[in-house]
Amino acid sequence: MSINPNLLDILVCPISKTKLVYDKKTDELISTAANLAFPIRDGIPIMLEEEARQITAEEAEHYRKLKS
Repeated sequence: MSINPNLLDILVCPISKTKLVYDKKTDELISTAANLAFPIRDGIPIMLEEEARQITAEEAEHYRKLKS
């Protein structure tokens, strides 16, 4: 499932308040500032810190390169 591009434009990380990167392969929204990956379930982003998974420094660097 994909996320609406308009929604992605307005969503920010609830922790760092920075823009998110959408990973289509894992269906997650990535916060490189908070090193968190927020799941998307049935097309709905779950923007709760307790539902997010920690991402590694290597993953964060990979997503930072995608943003630029």
